[in-house]
Amino acid sequence: MKIDVLTLFPEQFGILSGGIIGKAIKEKRFEVNVVNIRDFSPDKRRRCDDAPFGGGSGMVMTPQPVRDAIGAADPSHEALRIYMSPCGAVLTQEKVKKLAEREPKRLLLLCGSYEGVDRRVIDLDTDEEISIGDYILTSGELPALVLINAVARYIPGVLGNSESLTEESFSDGLLEYPQYTRPRVFGGISVPETLLNGNHKEIAEFRRARQLEITRRNRKDLYRKYLKKTGDKS
Repeated sequence: MKIDVLTLFPEQFGILSGGIIGKAIKEKRFEVNVVNIRDFSPDKRRRCDDAPFGGGSGMVMTPQPVRDAIGAADPSHEALRIYMSPCGAVLTQEKVKKLAEREPKRLLLLCGSYEGVDRRVIDLDTDEEISIGDYILTSGELPALVLINAVARYIPGVLGNSESLTEESFSDGLLEYPQYTRPRVFGGISVPETLLNGNHKEIAEFRRARQLEITRRNRKDLYRKYLKKTGDKS
């Protein structure tokens, strides 16, 4: 998979060089191409923003540099072009999986800054808008990094253990069960005995019960959705 990222602040993507994602990129499991929108500005100071028509606070990213950057990164419109925006549909695990499985395996992520991007570019040159939650950030770089991280986990070879994808939060509509490791006693708290007895059926039942308990306590919306979907009376 190739992911093009269009941004005014390319330095923010240096974090991709570390950890599991950095290793996967070095191993060419997937590619991230960061494009500086300022390179497409005709302004001698590389400005890419101007005051909004109609008045208001802040500045708006001008359309020409953004459109030219999109065209240069994806001239044949092969990629799914996504504008990272608080006005978009909220990113879910189901959506992440669909993005990872999409053919051709090309994504283009447009990061807005200031008060956002001139609407005409969004209408003319993007396919959809995605938000990572109901809150406002200073720009779209962090949301783009979140999406890249989430999608990358579905790319073969990125995770050492592919079973992690089927046993994590949201994979079955519930939050993940708690995890424990050595030592058996820490801070005066012991690992639940069920996890130590080697009975796989009891372990699975224990973990499912904890999933239901945690989801019911922390995410009542997910819990109700799960009950409606499964008819589970737990």
